[in-house]
Amino acid sequence: MARIVHLLHKHLLWFLLGTYALAAVLPGLGLRIRGVAFGRVTLFGESMTVSLPTLMLAFLLLNAGLGVKVAELRNLARSPRALLLGLGANLLIPIAFIGAINTFLRYWHNVDEVQNILVGLALVASMPIAGSSTAWSQNSNGNLALSLALVFGSTLVSPFTTPICLHAIGFLAQGDYAEDLHELAAHSAEVFLAVCVILPSALGIAVHALAGERRVARARPALKLANTLNLLVLSYSNAAVSLPEAVRHPDVDFLALILLLTAALCLLAFGTGWGIARALGLGEAERTSLMFGLGMNNNGTGLVLASIALADHPSVMLPIILYNLVQQVVAGFVHDRANRPNAAVEPPSPAPALAEAS
Repeated sequence: MARIVHLLHKHLLWFLLGTYALAAVLPGLGLRIRGVAFGRVTLFGESMTVSLPTLMLAFLLLNAGLGVKVAELRNLARSPRALLLGLGANLLIPIAFIGAINTFLRYWHNVDEVQNILVGLALVASMPIAGSSTAWSQNSNGNLALSLALVFGSTLVSPFTTPICLHAIGFLAQGDYAEDLHELAAHSAEVFLAVCVILPSALGIAVHALAGERRVARARPALKLANTLNLLVLSYSNAAVSLPEAVRHPDVDFLALILLLTAALCLLAFGTGWGIARALGLGEAERTSLMFGLGMNNNGTGLVLASIALADHPSVMLPIILYNLVQQVVAGFVHDRANRPNAAVEPPSPAPALAEAS
């Protein structure tokens, strides 16, 4: 098992790219995975379907919670600067980026494509930090307490930050795209976040506290293996939704523009995490967690919201999908750099990250 875990971690980026290639040519299994449902859960007067992908996401957070030590949480509470700066940057950096590119997008030849990009990026920016960032942080020997706190914190404040982000970018959009963003700001995803993020994370922390560090340490190789396989299958099932259609009927210049912008935003977010850690003089583990936390958003929720509230604008989903692909590729690149012998994590430069994405 140790050999398998080492092999997966050493070549995780290539395994990830392989899952996307598989999703593009053989999406059937991924679509069937997404179609498996186990019933509905109702909380706060709202309900959601419990599907296999939501349980897989919950497992990532449960596993992350198992890796958190109570002592680390106490240390984080005594020195919350990294957490607070990370949460602030997670909200403000994407809004500033979208506001900046909006000036240049006015010169694009297709106004409708610009609006689809703005709305899609708005949904990316407004989502909490992805639960899968904890899996990447765990696999890259990051600080799990900080990683989980970033997911927790961004999730808990999302009822306030998500409407702020959607309204802010709604003022930049035009016509019914702007109306859709302002209307969407009135909706929330408390049930999804509570069931798939908050509950499994808290359960993992509680199990770790009850079982003790020694028992958790014995199970860690198996947990890391399950975590990695779960992450790959989840990435495959998400990519199977629309990657095949984008490959069969590509709008080349539109897709190229989306890829360029999503890659720039993703690299800026990862680089901001690196910059915050360096400014605060934090260690490599904290730097790794900040980079994954700021660079990875919960785009699964964004896709669900887009499919329900923006069904009349299907192209809005393309920026969300491509950002999800880019963030996983950049995460794989950062993971690869973090696990090189005697190599510190450096901010990913645009050239290698885009080369991997292509």
